[in-house]
Amino acid sequence: MLLIVDDDLAIRTSLALLLKKEGFSVRGAGSPEDTFGILKKEIPELILLDLNFSIETSGEEGMHLLKKIRQFNPKIPIILITGWGTIDLAVQGMKEGAKDFITKPWQNDYLLQSVKTILNLEEQAPQAANRRKLEQQYQFENIVGKDAKLLEILETVGRVSSTDAPVLITGESGTGKELIAEAIHVNSKRKSKPFVKVNLGGISSTLFESELFGHVRGAFTDAKTDRAGRFEMADRGSIFLDEIGELDLSSQVKLLRVLQERTFEPLGSSKSRTVDVRVICATNRNLEEMVAAGTFREDLYYRINLITVKLPALRERPDDIPLLAEFFINNLKVIYQRPDLQLSKTASKWLKTLPLQGNIRQLKNIVERTVLLSGQDTLDVADFQKNLNANNAPTLTKTLPEVGTITLEEMEYQMIRRAMDFHHNKVSKVARSLGITRFALYRRLEKYGISYESEDL
Repeated sequence: MLLIVDDDLAIRTSLALLLKKEGFSVRGAGSPEDTFGILKKEIPELILLDLNFSIETSGEEGMHLLKKIRQFNPKIPIILITGWGTIDLAVQGMKEGAKDFITKPWQNDYLLQSVKTILNLEEQAPQAANRRKLEQQYQFENIVGKDAKLLEILETVGRVSSTDAPVLITGESGTGKELIAEAIHVNSKRKSKPFVKVNLGGISSTLFESELFGHVRGAFTDAKTDRAGRFEMADRGSIFLDEIGELDLSSQVKLLRVLQERTFEPLGSSKSRTVDVRVICATNRNLEEMVAAGTFREDLYYRINLITVKLPALRERPDDIPLLAEFFINNLKVIYQRPDLQLSKTASKWLKTLPLQGNIRQLKNIVERTVLLSGQDTLDVADFQKNLNANNAPTLTKTLPEVGTITLEEMEYQMIRRAMDFHHNKVSKVARSLGITRFALYRRLEKYGISYESEDL
């Protein structure tokens, strides 16, 4: 049974008709007294609670009722319904334990999607992770490893893939966030539809709307034809928003609108278009700290992280390092037509001792470089050591400067400048050595006015 709590009979009736058509049993409550009268007799699977409760429009009475329901039974999932102007209050409600919030006027498809997603997640109980069992249930062939932390993540990924829940993937650069995003899509009901990747760190604020929402002919000087944006390209599929922590505040507002309302207007058009997408985001930044600092919108943060997947650094699962190295070598056998390539046992053990600050991406680079520069088919420790220094990022100085003698931006500038000199302005190599993406590096190069070679694009 689903419980709709709203003093407006028309809203209760409208929501009840919508949910009953989908096969749900529905009850309605027009006051806090009615709500608790029902709760004392029957526990609903989910509650839809309007924050603008009663004649008040501040939402405070709805918040008070939310807290009382949570005290009565914290296990009941609650979806808040609110106007756009009271989203701040809805965010407060998320902190108090609500699972999601819907803005008025709601879209029926999105509301149903939210209800079904939350109910689905509530029903699925975690099971003990086992690599063989996971592979029997899901498609994880591109994700290598048997570490318990990784298996727990894959079990979560498998469970949430079948829902439309927004997922936030966090972790250091090079830990495989894009692979996890692809796995979520491949194991979802949308797997036959597009999977569109967007690196937000490489899109300037001036191009943000055109890139994500498209534009119509004549929207700006060079807009000679209509162009579909990334959201339209991902319709009925999944969109992967990588480096979401790099978005400026004005772009965050525009993104929040489309995530919340599932509608957008192409640049230069006044006609709204509806889109149905599953949103997967990733970042190597601490969004909670950014929210506290005011550089990332709190409402957007709660919109994208119904499910959070935190990937461990490779050094936290050292036993997977030899497995990954073998995986890369097997691929390189085919690419470079060297069928006898293999890793010695001593090299396999030695690789586990490397700090690998660049994680999987750095390990892949080390293995491939060693394969290319070594004339031996059996790669030993000496082969890796011979080529390892070329992969190390240049250090800023042998000792860190005294606190107060240099700003963080000055330190970043010096590090990038030295890395550019060390790698002869090759952007791909510089980005890899610094542990960031090329697009993130391009933004910093432009910020500091450092010249670079454009052929890396």
